[in-house]
Amino acid sequence: MPGADAEQAPAKPGHGRDVRRTCPIPSAAAVEGCSPRTTAGSTPQGLLRAPALARPHAAAGTAAGPRAGPHRARTPGAQRRRPGAHLEVLAGPDPTTLGVAHKLALPLARHNDLARHRILVLETHPLMPSAASVRSALATLADRLATAGASVAHHSALLPDQTEAARLYMRLLLSVMAANYPADAYEHLRDAAARLDGEDLSLAAGRTRGAVLSHRDRLAADARRAVHRARWRELFTEFDVVLCPAMPTPAFPHDHTPDQWDRRITIDGEEHAYADQLVWAGIATTPGLPATVAPIGHSDEGLPIGVQNIGPMYEDRTPIRFAQLLEEAFGGFTTPPFEPSAG
Repeated sequence: MPGADAEQAPAKPGHGRDVRRTCPIPSAAAVEGCSPRTTAGSTPQGLLRAPALARPHAAAGTAAGPRAGPHRARTPGAQRRRPGAHLEVLAGPDPTTLGVAHKLALPLARHNDLARHRILVLETHPLMPSAASVRSALATLADRLATAGASVAHHSALLPDQTEAARLYMRLLLSVMAANYPADAYEHLRDAAARLDGEDLSLAAGRTRGAVLSHRDRLAADARRAVHRARWRELFTEFDVVLCPAMPTPAFPHDHTPDQWDRRITIDGEEHAYADQLVWAGIATTPGLPATVAPIGHSDEGLPIGVQNIGPMYEDRTPIRFAQLLEEAFGGFTTPPFEPSAG
């Protein structure tokens, strides 16, 4: 699907050719380059969560109300001795508008030790596979959590339909992204959407349709999102956090194909649409849930692997605290080996 290309960050300084990740927007590139210990904010594509896989910091996407619209400011270098301390600055209502009547009152983290947590683990997605290295790291983490006394499950009938959720996410995401496309690009997408086979339910087709979503269809999508949100609310009566990949692979080589929608990503030897990996960002973004990424291991090549832990809506402190507990119990980020670039 054609569209405005995203900006890229160059390979990270000092990492030569070993650790390379494409940063779709300048803010994510800044996170990569500055490498603060903790970053937080909100982007619909997981643009803080994805870079956290390859850098020595945790990234938290907040579900709390923003001060300045849907894209919340970041608070680099939040103090790790006070997990969630940045939320008071980040999430409070604008005192000149909503803040006149509303005050921030986020609940405390549900638990302060791993053994009391009820955890649901999702190792892969029905529409996008996870690399064997990511699944293995997540399975190892699940075993360690169970050994530590936590309640760990791998299935729940309460989990919303993730196939429908991914398709819903792509429609809503592109309806936002394409709103500022040039008129000629938008008209091109309208023509492309009209030519789609009505039975084409691929994520790529969903993105094309989403880019030209009508107001009527946008409201229908929001109604389905409310249904999914209610299911998540019910699920979090039985679980405290949901663990899943933040992205389907460890850090991968840059793809400089000019049109980002034509890019591909290789997962265990098989090619997939580059944009389809966003399903893992959508799992928390669509229902508006807080998510935190923390390091949990390395691939056979020495590349870091992270886990995305998702908490209940407006309970941002729960996944942030859980990430800290993971570090305290099992260790945090360790710098991967690398070979300096020959050039």
